[in-house]
Amino acid sequence: MTTRISPEEMARQRSFSEKISRIYENRSSPPLAHVHTFGCQQNVSDGEKIKGMLAQMGCGFSQSPEGADIVIFNTCAVRENAEDRVFGNLGALKHEKAKNPDMIIAVCGCMTEQKHIVERIKKSFPHVDLVFGTNALYTLPELIYGQLTDRKRVFSVSESDGVIAEGLPILRENSISASIPIMYGCNNFCSYCIVPYVRGRERSREKSDIIAEVKQALKDGAKDVWLLGQNVNSYGKELGTSFSELLREINDISGEFRISYMSSHPKDATKELIDAIAECEKVTRHFHLPVQSGSDRILKLMNRHYDRAHYLETVGYIRSKIPDCALTSDIIVGFPGETYEDFKDTLSLIEQVRFDSLYTFIFSLRKGTKAEKMPDPVSAEEKGKWFRELLSVQEEIGMNMYEKYVGKTLRVLCMGQGRTDGTLLTGKTPQNVIVDFAGEKDLIGKFVNVKIEKALNWALLGTID
Repeated sequence: MTTRISPEEMARQRSFSEKISRIYENRSSPPLAHVHTFGCQQNVSDGEKIKGMLAQMGCGFSQSPEGADIVIFNTCAVRENAEDRVFGNLGALKHEKAKNPDMIIAVCGCMTEQKHIVERIKKSFPHVDLVFGTNALYTLPELIYGQLTDRKRVFSVSESDGVIAEGLPILRENSISASIPIMYGCNNFCSYCIVPYVRGRERSREKSDIIAEVKQALKDGAKDVWLLGQNVNSYGKELGTSFSELLREINDISGEFRISYMSSHPKDATKELIDAIAECEKVTRHFHLPVQSGSDRILKLMNRHYDRAHYLETVGYIRSKIPDCALTSDIIVGFPGETYEDFKDTLSLIEQVRFDSLYTFIFSLRKGTKAEKMPDPVSAEEKGKWFRELLSVQEEIGMNMYEKYVGKTLRVLCMGQGRTDGTLLTGKTPQNVIVDFAGEKDLIGKFVNVKIEKALNWALLGTID
């Protein structure tokens, strides 16, 4: 059951921030905090809230843990290498804690919602002072105050299905782009995915709270609004509304800005939603629709709730309604039980759909998921061969897909300095495709018309038109 944190409780947490600020006010310089976020855009958004609360406590920020008073690792549990990086960084902090015993070291995020991870931190990393789960994020002021006044190790991980806490301060990473969660958790329980176990069940924010946050972000200068959720397509079901209604209301807000979103689930990409996106001129012409596999047998094992035919029908409808759209996807190679014949089904789907780009992964086993117990006879070496074959096929398709933009003039949001050349600017098209072009720095944060002159295999080059 979803718990909506009361305004009174949020006020109580703010009182702890005030107490912490008073503790630090006699210092010659403000305390420094280092926040390192791993993982997805939802984690980045959580990290912005963590920084907002720390700023409210009177903290400045450090780019590294060295010399910091508070170090927080905001963790990801989706892939094993992310967990390994966290443990490696935690081990390195042992020496920093020896030099500065008053340093507060905290670990939060998705990893900490797993009991075996919490036990490992308890036993192997005694220099870690504080561990808290995703549902306890809003209590950070109280937890930090406890560390400053008591110094006992605290492990605050609840068994809740999930909370929604409104009114947290936010210190955004980027003034142009604003990531705004519209829902939390997931109900899909894909057999390879740990997210429902660490983020809880689906719960949607009230539409009025989302709209208010969007308007504030736009007032603060944002031009690129990202709506976040594990499955944004199912937003609002328990509130009697829908994602398409939310998009239409945000689209009606005055001003020139873009609306993007992540992530979408193919089973909930309805015609009603696609129609709404087609009719909302501020919504990006980009569908990231993770297919994961082209084999019906593997899709069933993955518990994805759609088949190849349904996915292709959805893609066909998208392209009929929005001919200039970009289509990207996720692919998992080497899922337990996958054969080369199954993998060839994925290759044929890629060749049939012709994605603009793909995010590709070799299967990573997650403890506690159903896939953990599935037979997995294919060697890592063989999976690596399949993976390289997949990359080769997509590289050729991707280059050809970007060629379609050459000669066209597109409305581009300038995001900052270019990646191909430090003297260039970089921006995003309505399809969320990267474009590098020459221009003055005062164009950053503005929309400009750019004529596309060249396609690379990952971006476009153009000139201001």
